[in-house]
Amino acid sequence: MPFFVSAQYGNKVKRRNNEGFINKKNRPSRQIVLGFGAANFLGELGGANQIGTYFVKDMEFSTTCPSAALAYRYKMSQWFAVTGGFHYLLVKGNDNLTTEPFRQNRNLNFKSNIFELSVQGELYFTKEQQGHLYRIKNAKGKKNYKLQVYAFAGVGGFYYNPKALYHGKWVALQPLGTEGEGLPDGPKKYSRFSICIPYGLGASEGVGRDWSVGLEIGIRKTFTDYIDDVSGNYYDKAAIAEAHGQTAVALSDPSIAPYPLSLENSAHYQQTSTGQQRGDPTHKDAYFFTNITVTYKLKTRRSVKSKF
Repeated sequence: MPFFVSAQYGNKVKRRNNEGFINKKNRPSRQIVLGFGAANFLGELGGANQIGTYFVKDMEFSTTCPSAALAYRYKMSQWFAVTGGFHYLLVKGNDNLTTEPFRQNRNLNFKSNIFELSVQGELYFTKEQQGHLYRIKNAKGKKNYKLQVYAFAGVGGFYYNPKALYHGKWVALQPLGTEGEGLPDGPKKYSRFSICIPYGLGASEGVGRDWSVGLEIGIRKTFTDYIDDVSGNYYDKAAIAEAHGQTAVALSDPSIAPYPLSLENSAHYQQTSTGQQRGDPTHKDAYFFTNITVTYKLKTRRSVKSKF
């Protein structure tokens, strides 16, 4: 007498059709994402060879720095995912990279590491399709389609610490109050922690059942204007010297030469005189990155009970 054995997983049976395609339900997917690429900064320092403008029109490509990311993605459907991750970026700017006279004479510079934690929702425009298991030539049925394009937006927080190069050493600027932060009639001392709004676009292409590679462009709108330590006006240098010393004075105004703003009384109306514009507080700083991504789909374990 023949002996038959059947294995049933709950009430659902996994079936394979004669074209080698496994029919899958729309199950959640858990993924680990690594990213490596380049970062840029958009703020007061450096920029294009013109009077300050905004966003990519004012970007200085020579200050491109490295970026890296590690993220966990929970893809709850073919169309939507939630990703939480850690991003590291180095950003910098230097007035000596522009030929615009006012900026070049201001002669400020900075760099800062940025450490960011963020969570974002991702909306997918294409549906990943796992087709034939063995890529059989001329086989009928579903074809492999592993290109996915998505847009994302979310919220995050980050830490930054602007530093300036002074006599061959990088000096932290926030404690020095270079614009009179914390002094009488000066702005309040800014925090080195801030909030950001991440948004951008991405695409990935499957290179196997568990791996994919892609490209992601992420932009960060921030709520601080001090990533480069420049935002408002020049403060009284004598008051800065009394509170923080001569190093603070030198880093608050390393201008190349007196730059008269008025020919009638050039001694009192120079570019770096007390109260004159040093930055632009009406527009917050921003940063962005372009990363090459590598994604691995985590395997899920399922308990199996067999009935004989």
